[in-house]
Amino acid sequence: MRDLPDVDDLLRSTRVCALPMRTKFRGITTREVVVFEGPAGWGEFSPFVEYDDVEASSWLAAGIEAAYLGAPTPVRDVVEINATVPAVPADQVRAVLACYPGATTAKVKVAEPGQSLSDDVDRVAAARELIPHVRIDANAKWTVPQAIEAIAAIGDVQYVEQPCATVEELALVRRAVSSPIAADESIRRASDPMRVVAHDAADVAVLKVAPLGGMRAVLRLAEQMKMPIVVSSALDSAVGISAGVATAAALPTLDLACGLGTGALFVDDVAPSFIPDGGVVLPRAVTPFEALPLASSERAEWWRDRLRRCHGILATR
Repeated sequence: MRDLPDVDDLLRSTRVCALPMRTKFRGITTREVVVFEGPAGWGEFSPFVEYDDVEASSWLAAGIEAAYLGAPTPVRDVVEINATVPAVPADQVRAVLACYPGATTAKVKVAEPGQSLSDDVDRVAAARELIPHVRIDANAKWTVPQAIEAIAAIGDVQYVEQPCATVEELALVRRAVSSPIAADESIRRASDPMRVVAHDAADVAVLKVAPLGGMRAVLRLAEQMKMPIVVSSALDSAVGISAGVATAAALPTLDLACGLGTGALFVDDVAPSFIPDGGVVLPRAVTPFEALPLASSERAEWWRDRLRRCHGILATR
């Protein structure tokens, strides 16, 4: 990686934080993140713990870009965001949506292990009663037959995000249902993100800054994909969200609400969270609080070792 800062420079300002969550999301109740400071501001390194070092190194590249290069030039002053509804019981949906004042779009998690299709139908119906536009996210948990059945049962939605794991499966589902299909994991975890385009497998591309290697990498990919783009969070802290909002603000065209309001899922954040006002957030730089919710010394050392390994991978690129 060109102009890679020295790893000791990164580690000098590194803070390893443990952010408690309001409800379980993506199977976790505490989100661990690393933040560090560079000449252009703050960056974040927070790949999920199950990701290997090669995949995690893209997250480090994104954090370095934010801290050492800064945000791209914006073309808009506000970014519309969607509410994010975890796989909670239907009677808790109203309370979740109350954390997103003014939002007109909600993304509802479905296909949660241990839950039923009936749970999904009820949760989506509860959101639909309260908010005009509802999209669903299965996180690649369905087979093709399960996806077709579930989409029919759930009914009309703005789009279905990553119903199945593979690009080929997405293409099959897309041809069998009337709801638009969005690709997330098939882009951010793929060696060739453009396979989604080549297989005509999606109507919408969900792009996440950290897994894709940075703000400018997302802007380049969005230009190549030539389909509607949704910039979304990878359950980032306020530091990572700031890079997502900056990216969305720099896109030439942005017609759909972005998934950048996930700060509402945290009890504590590293800096003031991007909480929507009137359904939008504003691009801004963030500086972490002086008093941070720090991880244990053992977890901090685990993350510092991981950062060193990922830095070594970037150094060979």
